[in-house]
Amino acid sequence: MLGTIINTAAVIAGSIAGLIIRSRMPKRITDRVFQAIGLFTLFLGIHMASKTDNFLILVFSMVTGTILGEWMDIDKAFLKFSNWLKGKLKSHGTSTFSEGFVTSFLLFCMGSMTILGAFEEGLGDEPNLLMAKSVLDGFSSIALAASLGIGVLFSAIPLLIYQGGLTLFAASLADYLTDPIINELTAVGGLLLLGLGLNILNITKLKIMNMIPALVIAVVLALIFT
Repeated sequence: MLGTIINTAAVIAGSIAGLIIRSRMPKRITDRVFQAIGLFTLFLGIHMASKTDNFLILVFSMVTGTILGEWMDIDKAFLKFSNWLKGKLKSHGTSTFSEGFVTSFLLFCMGSMTILGAFEEGLGDEPNLLMAKSVLDGFSSIALAASLGIGVLFSAIPLLIYQGGLTLFAASLADYLTDPIINELTAVGGLLLLGLGLNILNITKLKIMNMIPALVIAVVLALIFT
């Protein structure tokens, strides 16, 4: 768990630095930073989505997963949770809390480095990938917190749970998560990040959280067809 703990600490430290910068930064600069993050998210999403080896798995995962997510209304539940946190912190003036929380969670947890890094450490190797990811996430959290606020800081909680969970269960899952499965999982994560990038740039208002089940569907379909 060392790699995940360091990764979480990097996000917390970066978020605090970003919040300090935010109070001293003119709004026009934070707006431009916000746009830069959106463009980077689009690029990262395209890069990840191109990993797919089977477009049918990709499209069926997205469609089926979205139907499932809409039925469960994950977005509403996640919004309630983030608003509960916001209320506990008495940060009612922070209108971007939920957006920062969700955006950061998706950016920090949807990449292939999360899966590969967690399994690398879970199987007893040195957490080299998670260390590299910690550096990237640390700098990203500075920019995100400067533009989106304190919600970014609290994304460290689901990061620790999600990435730590993958690490702890790596030994039992490693036999099933082959390279083709990881590729399809990464591709679906890439499409989610594409949608997120469009939201950040205010081009669309997609309910990305309701598409999250597509990640599970991608693993199931990849297990069957690859």
